[in-house]
Amino acid sequence: MKTLTHGNPLKLIFMFSIPLIIGNVFQQLYSMADALIVGRTIGVNALAAVGCTGSITFLILGFINGMTSGLSILAAQKFGSGNEEGVRKSFAVSIMISLAVTAILTTVAVAGARGMLELLQTPSEIIEDAYAYLVVVFIGIPAIMLFNLLSNMIRALGDSKTPLYFLILTCIMNVVLDYALILIFNMGVAGAGVATVFSQLVSALLCVGYIWKKLPILKIRRSDFRTNLFALKEHLKVAVPMGFQMSIIAIGSLILQFALNGLGAVSVAAFTAAQKIDTIATMPVNSFGMAMATYGAQNYGAGEIGRIKKGVNQCILLSVGFSILMGFMNAMFGRQLTTLFVDPSETEVLSKSYTYLVVNGCAYSLLALLYIYRFTLQGLGKSFIPTVAGVMELVMRAFTALVLTRLFGYEGACFSNPLAWLGACVPLAAAYYIEMRKLGKEAENGGGHKAVRRRGWKSILQVCCVMREKSR
Repeated sequence: MKTLTHGNPLKLIFMFSIPLIIGNVFQQLYSMADALIVGRTIGVNALAAVGCTGSITFLILGFINGMTSGLSILAAQKFGSGNEEGVRKSFAVSIMISLAVTAILTTVAVAGARGMLELLQTPSEIIEDAYAYLVVVFIGIPAIMLFNLLSNMIRALGDSKTPLYFLILTCIMNVVLDYALILIFNMGVAGAGVATVFSQLVSALLCVGYIWKKLPILKIRRSDFRTNLFALKEHLKVAVPMGFQMSIIAIGSLILQFALNGLGAVSVAAFTAAQKIDTIATMPVNSFGMAMATYGAQNYGAGEIGRIKKGVNQCILLSVGFSILMGFMNAMFGRQLTTLFVDPSETEVLSKSYTYLVVNGCAYSLLALLYIYRFTLQGLGKSFIPTVAGVMELVMRAFTALVLTRLFGYEGACFSNPLAWLGACVPLAAAYYIEMRKLGKEAENGGGHKAVRRRGWKSILQVCCVMREKSR
């Protein structure tokens, strides 16, 4: 455990981000290994089959990631205010919500997998492989939910290193299993899905063991599950919008995938390969943003508003600098990196993939700002504007798919991310500076707080709930 409420903000954010960067890279290596091994061992169609499922899995798994991140925000706020009992109770509520959501998502996702592929007009030559991969991943939703919840809770307490160690171990396991299941056991594309899910399960079990032995603050008791309606609403108010925000973004990706499918398997394969590289390239700025969620939540809980402003300003300089560097790397080595996924003889795939990487690399600075503003607002418990920003991303991706892709083909599709980032960044930036000004005035007027402030009937209800719990 580590508090982020004391010390140099830039140093704390950077050191907290390093394990996140490495961890996110290894997290992406799960799906990247699937695409790389499938593309190199089975062929371009198999690569396209795995790639065309990306937007569908993002729709479901993105909700899981966003929701569990939202649940951990409240735990981080309570940890920042020194409320250990509140941390345990928050964890207990999070477990109950996660169990219910897991049951619903697994049932719906498995039952609707083929329908979603058909709705997107997935090319006939790849739909069977895509379905086989998709069903395996969706059956593994319980393992994915467990790992996301536990790793986010560990990070909420200021520990970003431990989840990294587990990811490194299980990523190696995933690569080994990919080769074994595909080449030795001839499981094809489905084998890649099995390897990914099993590796996630191992990561989740390692988190369980670590919490049980090393984090007594998260060792919940039966009494911690005696929650109240206010606590449940408090968690759902933050977690559900963050989950839906990711799903809204995913819907935009689904619309774009629909347009890409109409361009043929070569375009799908090129887009898939480029996205894998693009995801790794944007890991630093994504990780800096994730660090700001924990940093902002802990300092908000401690009432350190000035530290939040300082941390955001310093993080912007750091993140924009990294984004410029990674954009340059795309332009210099994008074509060579694509050969990791496809044979060098696939010249059309290489050319299309390079176009995507150059266009997106030029807009990485926008993405850096987007992540910082979004995650900081989420750390403050503000989920409405980030959801609005998600809608803006949806609108811009829909515009790209329905207009630019029809007018300019594959090249038009490559502008999907830059336009989405621009559309989301505007409301996020405005909301952040308005919120900071409001919190600054409250602090000047003597309205500083420890933990999240409540007003009106909510404050009265919370006090009543606390008194009732103590009387039991």
